[in-house]
Amino acid sequence: MAESLIADGMPAPHGFFTRRGGVSAGAFASLNCSLSSADDPGAVLENRARAARSLDINPDCLLGLTQVHGSHVVTVTHPWRAGAGEKADAMVTDRPGLGLGIVTADCAPVLFADTGCAIVGAAHAGWRGAVAGVLEATVAAMAALGAEPDRIVAAVGPCIARDSYEVGADLRDAVLARSAADSAFFAPGRQPDRWQFDLAGYCASRLRAAGVAHVIVTGIDTLANEDRFFSHRRRTLAKSGPIGHQISVIRPA
Repeated sequence: MAESLIADGMPAPHGFFTRRGGVSAGAFASLNCSLSSADDPGAVLENRARAARSLDINPDCLLGLTQVHGSHVVTVTHPWRAGAGEKADAMVTDRPGLGLGIVTADCAPVLFADTGCAIVGAAHAGWRGAVAGVLEATVAAMAALGAEPDRIVAAVGPCIARDSYEVGADLRDAVLARSAADSAFFAPGRQPDRWQFDLAGYCASRLRAAGVAHVIVTGIDTLANEDRFFSHRRRTLAKSGPIGHQISVIRPA
């Protein structure tokens, strides 16, 4: 069975899925849900189907994007073929039966739901997308469908945590170029000219500034939990080969 985590207080069916409960093998073991990986495509489709069925979604209606670390949001009105999602980093919908899926391996998956109507969203928030405004753009796209920011619940799922996320001056400068106050999300690094970046805290702050009523942070570090989560940074540090990605899914209630 596909394993997932639930954010208490989220008013729509959802799951932040771990890497457990799938059929993939080797470095992709076992619930790899990335169609762009080097994994067996049949195994990936079965993994995605398991995630979909656990949330009462027809596997053909679990939708994904070609994620590009930007701020474009797709308003979803109908399903598309697996792997055919457009280049974007967030989706919103009010259509029953459709599941919105975001794949990550250290970036923050953020799920959204309006407490007063069946409008949901899902965003892929790496640091570039978060700085570019993907979270605010998701809130705006939900509002265009009739949602109200002060009724929205947003949950920041498992992602790389501050203690695991050492960054250089290029990332810090890009974040601070928007607002010097965001220096609060950086702690001194373990070596000169390096910092530890709090991606989840940064995302939560951007959501609150956008007027989101209730922000939940799961606080789970993908790098530090190898048995439950894939991690791009862990792979890089180990100088190992390809890895999989976990999926986070939400659907209208």
